[in-house]
Amino acid sequence: MTTYRPPHYGNTQEPLVDPAELPNHIPKVKELGVTSAPLKSASFFMGSFCKPFTEDFMLCKAEDGNPEHCLKEGRRVTRCAQDAIAKIKSSCLEEFNSHWQCLEMNNQKFEYCRKPEKTFNGCLYDKLQWKKEIPGAPVDQEPIHEKKSPIYGRIQR
Repeated sequence: MTTYRPPHYGNTQEPLVDPAELPNHIPKVKELGVTSAPLKSASFFMGSFCKPFTEDFMLCKAEDGNPEHCLKEGRRVTRCAQDAIAKIKSSCLEEFNSHWQCLEMNNQKFEYCRKPEKTFNGCLYDKLQWKKEIPGAPVDQEPIHEKKSPIYGRIQR
C-alpha cells in the first residue's frame, strides 16, 4: 500500500534546504542571486571576464576526481561571477534588465532579443570596454549579434 506525501516537506511551502552545513574549514561564499535569464544575458561577458579562474577550475577538475579538491577554485569562479554581475548592474542596469527580461519572455532564445542585446552590448562596450566574443565563432565572418538584419535564411512569404 502506498502513502501520500505532499510535494514539500513539513507544513511550509518553502523549498527543501539541505540542513547539513559545510565544514568550518571551508570558507562560505554567497550565491549569485540571479536566475537563468540574467545569467544567460551576461554569460558571454562573464566568460571573458572570469576566463582565468574558470580555466583553473576546469584544470583542477580534470586533474582530480575528488570534488573537495577544487572547492577553492570554484569559490574563485563564484566570486568573479559576483563581481562581473555587480559591474554590469552598476554600469548598464536598464539595458541589462531589458535584455534578460526579453530572454525570459522568449524562451531564453537570443535570436528574438537582438535589439535589446545590441543596446546592452553597446552599453557594456562604452562604459566597461567589454566586447562580446562568442567562443569558436569564425574569425573571418561578422558575428551574428553584430549583423544589421540577423536572419538565418530566406523568409518565405
